[in-house]
Amino acid sequence: MFKYIWMVIQDLFVTVTLVSLMHAVIRTRFGKESLRIHRAGILAGVASSVVLAIVKNTTNKIISSRWNHRIYIAIILLTLLFLIFWLVFGRSRKETDTGRVLTCLAGAGLSAAWIFYSLPGSIAYPFTFNTMGNGYWSWYFFSRLIGWMLAFLVLALYAGLLNRCACAIRKKTLPAAVLFISAAVNAFYCLCRFFVPWVNRAKWLNWPVRFDRDQHAWASALVRFSSDYAMLFIWIVAALVLVLLVVFFAENTHVTQPYDNPAQHRKLRAGNRSRRRQAVGLLLTLMLSVVSMSAVKAYDTREVVLSEPETYTVEEDRILVPMDTVSDGHLHRFEFRTDNDINVRWIIVKKPGSASFGVGLDACEVCGNAGYYENNGRVICKRCDVVMNINTIGFKGGCNPIPLSYEVDGGNLVFAIEDLEAGEKEFR
Repeated sequence: MFKYIWMVIQDLFVTVTLVSLMHAVIRTRFGKESLRIHRAGILAGVASSVVLAIVKNTTNKIISSRWNHRIYIAIILLTLLFLIFWLVFGRSRKETDTGRVLTCLAGAGLSAAWIFYSLPGSIAYPFTFNTMGNGYWSWYFFSRLIGWMLAFLVLALYAGLLNRCACAIRKKTLPAAVLFISAAVNAFYCLCRFFVPWVNRAKWLNWPVRFDRDQHAWASALVRFSSDYAMLFIWIVAALVLVLLVVFFAENTHVTQPYDNPAQHRKLRAGNRSRRRQAVGLLLTLMLSVVSMSAVKAYDTREVVLSEPETYTVEEDRILVPMDTVSDGHLHRFEFRTDNDINVRWIIVKKPGSASFGVGLDACEVCGNAGYYENNGRVICKRCDVVMNINTIGFKGGCNPIPLSYEVDGGNLVFAIEDLEAGEKEFR
């Protein structure tokens, strides 16, 4: 659940911020009539994103790297075009003014490009939910779906409140300034990522300009910077929104407008209270987004340390593990070093309500040798976070541990060393 909360918010936060600010800036500068153009751009971006997500996950016709490379070009060019049109025609309010229409069209196209770049991946996450073979009507699926939906709910509330605050703020130049700086930051990020195919020497790249990675170290530096500091671009946009929020809240702490009687004064105070509530709501959704991309992400991606291997007895060509030491219902891990100097791990857990044991290598066919750990009595795969059904441990399939043969002899679980050596290929 937590994974898809922070992933969706991280993927869409900048786009939601930019599109919301664009909607507010176009409305306050050109009037409500111009919003039809921008709404058309938003709908076009969303519709094309849905189509791309479906086609990408149901066919093999979409190569993400190629699509992203083209979208980077579109975002950079449309950002420059919108800024130029805004500087040239931004003060016009005439309904028939060509400059106003061109500016709104550039803004709508830019919003569509932002959405088309970031939204398809988030829409497609349900296609990748790991249901452990339990199908769509299972907790495995719905727990992830709930996190995915919560992220979209937080972003929807954030977008609505940001748009309202940006429209109601008295310093009308501030939302435009935040939009321009945020758009420039996003365009710079796209420019950095634009050189990824060249740096990676992509075979499909066909560009009329000759480019040599070794002779253009600056391009490699831009790519590394955008990879190492990807979150920096998001934090810059979040900080700019916080500045807008603080200014908006400060504007509405006292009545500064003129009034003729107490009734007008009360009306102005009521308006200030309503706008302060909007500011507080925006602050809460902004904090939820930031916490999701920082604390929740750190918690979800934390490194799980596997428990230390326990001791056992070696007799000739077999290993003995006393049954009374592994009969407490908890996960027990063991390790054997082969002649090839490879540590082969295996786990033992007593099955609930049964006299039998779940035994297997500390690896699976799906996630490799990441291993398993115990949390609140549950056995969990370290790599994919799937909770194992303890009763199925020892059976082949899915994310279950690879089965390991054993025998029961005189109160001991007995493992053949040759069986452990046969499993070393899983831990190379």
